[in-house]
Amino acid sequence: MPHPARITAVETFVVSLPRDVPYLGPLGPGESINERGYFVRRGNRTIYPSTDMSVIVKVTAADGTVGWGETYGIVAPHAVTAIIDDVLGPVIVGRDPRDVVVIQEDLYDLMRVRGFGGGYYVDAIAGVDIALWDLCGKLAGLPLAKLLGGQRMDRIPAYVSGLPRAQLDERVALARDWVARGFDAIKYAAAVSHQGIVAEMRALREALGPDIKLMVDLHWKFTAAEAIQLIGELAPYRPYFAEAPCAPEDVEGLAQVAARTGVPIAAGEEWRTIYEALPRLERRSVSVLQPEMGHTGVTQFLAIGRLAVAFHARVMPHASIGVGIFQAASLHAAATLPNVPYHEYQHSIFDKNLRYVTTTMRCEAGFYHLPDGPGLGVEPKPELWNFVVKR
Repeated sequence: MPHPARITAVETFVVSLPRDVPYLGPLGPGESINERGYFVRRGNRTIYPSTDMSVIVKVTAADGTVGWGETYGIVAPHAVTAIIDDVLGPVIVGRDPRDVVVIQEDLYDLMRVRGFGGGYYVDAIAGVDIALWDLCGKLAGLPLAKLLGGQRMDRIPAYVSGLPRAQLDERVALARDWVARGFDAIKYAAAVSHQGIVAEMRALREALGPDIKLMVDLHWKFTAAEAIQLIGELAPYRPYFAEAPCAPEDVEGLAQVAARTGVPIAAGEEWRTIYEALPRLERRSVSVLQPEMGHTGVTQFLAIGRLAVAFHARVMPHASIGVGIFQAASLHAAATLPNVPYHEYQHSIFDKNLRYVTTTMRCEAGFYHLPDGPGLGVEPKPELWNFVVKR
């Protein structure tokens, strides 16, 4: 009979959850949803789904204990599930899930000589890694934060991410509403700032006063020179940080932006491993790291977070499309780090999708509250399976 902690099955599911307003806000001029359900934001030339697409990973141990994971399935989600079903899952069946860090490293090694150090392959590893950590927590009877070495916070300050309204006056009104609810930090998206990026920062600062922290996501829109000029124009309105000012592959450009502006630079939602974070930190290109749990998994999230500590940088985790499983993992991991002043709050996704999971996790009055229970503290409800996309 197999040891009760041995992995006996790894399963994947793609879910597509409906939403009324597209991600980041109403479609802009020249934007439309294609026959596959995707649209391209002209503001940052990036493709998004018209629904909330995600990949769920289920890992079962010999005693029937189940660990749940989640990773990015925003576009072409079956690319992720194919990697897990065909490569990663069969390799780890029979392994002890309590060797989760070793397993993560082994899975990364499988394809590193073939150039797969990122993208769908590492996203797939992230989903498996999160599920294994959930399983470990359940087998040990401990919340993930305790299992990771120590919980510093029961709740984490949250910044409001996105003002999904069509017009600037509507976005300002929405920001005021969030401040009235107890939030003191707000980020807007340059990709849909159709009335002007500087004009939006100015309007928000005038409306919200001097004490509210304002951030702007520049969505990789600019060259380094353009970003330096733009951030200089934003500087009088005291941005808390400027995110993703130039293309992710422009490592030297990002360093130039950081060196020649007085505004903290944030980046990292697209990074998946410490191998991407290290050269940026060495060049002092960023002072705020934004690891995305759906890309990194718990193991690499913590590695990046600890690396940030060594470079005296802050960590403000990214949070995007999902049903709440990798969000819970992100909160647990963030709660163990000493350098997390805020965690991103994607309110247009997080709040509505919580209906599909059982959890005490919530975000209210400016704070995330960590979920209770062993492992992640999140379990899919039966209703979630009504939205599984058939292969």
